[in-house]
Amino acid sequence: MKKFLFQSVMGILFGAFMAVLLTNIIYFKGADLLDGQLFLKNSLACLFCGWFFSVTPLFFEIKSLKLPLQTALHFVSVAILYFILSFSVGWIPFNLKSALLFAGLFLLIYACIWIGFYLYFRNEAKKLNDDLLRI
Repeated sequence: MKKFLFQSVMGILFGAFMAVLLTNIIYFKGADLLDGQLFLKNSLACLFCGWFFSVTPLFFEIKSLKLPLQTALHFVSVAILYFILSFSVGWIPFNLKSALLFAGLFLLIYACIWIGFYLYFRNEAKKLNDDLLRI
């Protein structure tokens, strides 16, 4: 529970950082005024997005589950939450072409990040095992 709360706070803070960063990018692109309602909707969406992207990796902490099941649970939960949020907020236009394009992009980015983490942790395990053999 302690780790869940810590991850939640970190995710919400990261979401807030992203909301401020994106707002500043839009503001400095020449927008004179910001729509308050749109700002609030997008900021809350960034907070929620930061939260669920930071707590769903806790599936990988459940040692009783095998890696393929952990990955499947994480992928399905993140994909469902992200696409519901994206369509409802308007980050992704609600049409088939956009949905397929962003689903493919999401899958590609997810696979790259997953492979990167897998290779990193496999390398760390190899280093630890090599150190144990030297003792």
